[in-house]
Amino acid sequence: MNLNMDVLSEVLNTIRLDSAFFYNAEFTAPWSVREPRSEVVAPHFASGGGHVIIYHLVTQGQCVANLEGGEPTPIRAGDIVIFPHGDAHIVGNGSTKTIDLEPRLHEVLSQGLKLVRTGGGGDVTQIVCGYMSCDPQLSNALLNGLPPLLRVPIRDDDSGQWLENTIRFTVSEAGKASSGGKAVLSKLSEVLFLETIRRYIAQLPSEETGWLAGTRDAEVGKALAMLHRSPEKPWTIAMLARDTGISRSVLAERFRHYLNEPPMSYLTRWRMLLAARMLKSSSRGVAYIAADVGYESEAAFNRAFKRHFGTPPARYRGTARKAAVRSQ
Repeated sequence: MNLNMDVLSEVLNTIRLDSAFFYNAEFTAPWSVREPRSEVVAPHFASGGGHVIIYHLVTQGQCVANLEGGEPTPIRAGDIVIFPHGDAHIVGNGSTKTIDLEPRLHEVLSQGLKLVRTGGGGDVTQIVCGYMSCDPQLSNALLNGLPPLLRVPIRDDDSGQWLENTIRFTVSEAGKASSGGKAVLSKLSEVLFLETIRRYIAQLPSEETGWLAGTRDAEVGKALAMLHRSPEKPWTIAMLARDTGISRSVLAERFRHYLNEPPMSYLTRWRMLLAARMLKSSSRGVAYIAADVGYESEAAFNRAFKRHFGTPPARYRGTARKAAVRSQ
C-alpha cells in the first residue's frame, strides 16, 4: 500500500465514516435537483448529526453540478463528484425548474435503494447518491485541504472500473431487498471516498503544501501514518526520525513545509481532538482518557487540554452533554 493510502486509511478509521444513506436515481432530460447543505441532511442519520459528506457517482449519461451561484462542472459517466464540506448544490441536465429536495428529503431517503425515476423523458442519466457522516472535528485535517466541489474520474483504470461495477451491482441487489446490501454499500462508500481522495492527491501540483500534500511525501506521510495509528505512544522527534529513516532536523523541516507546524505540535493537537471526542461520547474517567491519548499524568493532560480548548476536560464534558440534550 502506498503511503498516502496508509495515512488516509488510519484517518478514516478514526473519523468514523459510520453511516451511509444512498438513493439510486434515473433522470431523463431535462431535469434539475437541488441538494440541501450538510446541516439539513445530518439529523436524518441514526447517529443524530455530525458532518455529512455528499457525493454522486454517475454511472450512465451526463449532467452538470454546481454550488449555488457557482460555475457548472460537467460530470460524465464514470465520474464521481464529492461535496466534502456539505455545501448545497444543484445537479441537472437541461434547462427546467429545479426540484428542491430539502422539503422532501425524508421522503427521498425513505425510498432507500429503490430506483427513483423522474424527468422530462429525454437523455437518461443514472446516478448513485450517497451521504457519509463523520466526526466534524477529527475530519478537519482531511477535509480542510479539499475544494468545495471535487470531480474525479474513476473509470480510467481497472481498479476504478471494478469499484464502480461493484457499487452498481450492490445497489441493484440491495434495491431488491437483498440481505446485507446496505452494510456492504456502507463499506464500499468508504472505499470509494478513499480512492477518490487518493486520486485527487496524485493530481496535486508538486509545489502544493498542506495536509493532503504532506501525505504524498514519503517521510512525512510515513510519520503521519504512525502518529495516527498509535497516538498514545510516547513519541519523540527522535523516535519518529529513526522510524522514517531521516534526521530529526529534516523531518521537522518537512513537517513545517507541509503542515506549518512541527511533528510534536501536530501530535498534541490530534491527541486533544481524540480526547474531546472521548469526553463527549463516553463516561470514562478523565485519567483513563488521558492514558488513552498518551499522557501518564492526569495533571499534564488537564493542562494540555485547557491550553487547547480553553476549559478543563470535566467542564468541557459537562458543557458538551448539556448542548447534546438541548439539541434533542
